[in-house]
Amino acid sequence: REDRREKRKKPAANPTSASAFPSFSYPRSKQRASLERYSRESSAPIPSPSRSRSRPTPPSILQSFFTGTCGGSSSPIVRQSNRANAGARARGREEEELTGGGEPDMCVEGFEDAQIERPADFAMERVCENTVSIDFKQTKMVAGIGESWHNFVPAIRSGDWSDIGGRDYMEDAHVCIPNLAKNFGYNMVDDEVISFYGVFDGHGGKDAAQYVRDNLPRVIVEDAAFPLELEKAVRRSFVQTDSQFAEKCSVQDGLSSGTTALTAMIFGRSLLVANAGDCRAVLSRRGAAIEMSKDHRACCLNERKRVESLGGYVDDGYLNGQLAVTRALGDWHLDGLKEMGEPGGPLSAEPELKMITLTKDDEFLIIGSDGIWDYFSNQNSVDFARRRLQDHNDLRRCCKEIVEEAIRRGATDNLTAVMVSFHQEAPPQIRVNRTGRVERSISAEGLHSLRVLLEGQ
Repeated sequence: REDRREKRKKPAANPTSASAFPSFSYPRSKQRASLERYSRESSAPIPSPSRSRSRPTPPSILQSFFTGTCGGSSSPIVRQSNRANAGARARGREEEELTGGGEPDMCVEGFEDAQIERPADFAMERVCENTVSIDFKQTKMVAGIGESWHNFVPAIRSGDWSDIGGRDYMEDAHVCIPNLAKNFGYNMVDDEVISFYGVFDGHGGKDAAQYVRDNLPRVIVEDAAFPLELEKAVRRSFVQTDSQFAEKCSVQDGLSSGTTALTAMIFGRSLLVANAGDCRAVLSRRGAAIEMSKDHRACCLNERKRVESLGGYVDDGYLNGQLAVTRALGDWHLDGLKEMGEPGGPLSAEPELKMITLTKDDEFLIIGSDGIWDYFSNQNSVDFARRRLQDHNDLRRCCKEIVEEAIRRGATDNLTAVMVSFHQEAPPQIRVNRTGRVERSISAEGLHSLRVLLEGQ
């Protein structure tokens, strides 16, 4: 009895003996094997009696999900010690063996180096009203302050190109006016500069496009809201120019034509785009295409609702079975499409406006007639223009290359492209994150846990 008492008083000779863990109910041999397997797999020492006896809390799915870093760097795989997760540990070890002991590289980039062509330049008569390479500096830089997001000052320069394409007649027109107020003798306060750019895609003849090109800028400057309420002035000027053309049509019956119109005005750091029709403006923001206008076609649901509310209809994708666009200037010779006064007919001359504040990330604006956009997507046009500008930084030559590329792709319509850059320098070489491509990293066990969770739901 005394020997048994002495044995009970003695401390355990082995600190890792099973008696230190009364919470386990396995036989001693199985306890020891389980503890040794836990220590070997998790690289953690077997706990001593002085440590907490509570079982380690298994890591959450989110903890194991975000253990890695993008780029394929190895990260530890957290393992759980209870028997319920033994199968998950075995699958994790199998995946480790396949990936060399680290995490699989799941960082997705997928960017390709562009091949830049250098076509030989050649002379061609320009349709643009003003031929300039560097138009103006919008405002004076504050001394001692560099260009940042808050004090960015656009350095405006422009270029343009047009081609008759496969048509017998040229019905497109465009205009580039670096200083709109000065061009029409209007004195601006503090010599503030407003630039004006426009593309006009005529149909049924060239008269409407040329009339709007020659008169719309003047009507904007003469509007009572110019320049303090520029949006109101532009909206009213589109409608007023359309009415003036109607009066001219009544005098000269031969002027039975119409035109879509898209204008861009830049004043300070503001960019205002007005569109009536299917010309389009696309902004490049660090290589990403930003749509600045919506095409007004009969297939557009909002336009279809507006047309039907005004007594019109859409037949086989055409407004009243006659026009593919739902907004245009002119076309007064077509019955049932336009009416003087409010609310007007189904074919509207009122533009949709979009205004943004430019930052140093905004690189350039592309304005094109619908013949360009039949063969270029928004992002494709930005990518194409950036590569060309990085090659030669010549906006006029870039517009010419866009037009020629559209012809090479099969365009047969009249083609017009105008570009406005907000920097003196060419766009920088950057990588653009495409929609749907996400940089990500996940551990093998985290991936398995996520799959189990999703399958359970």
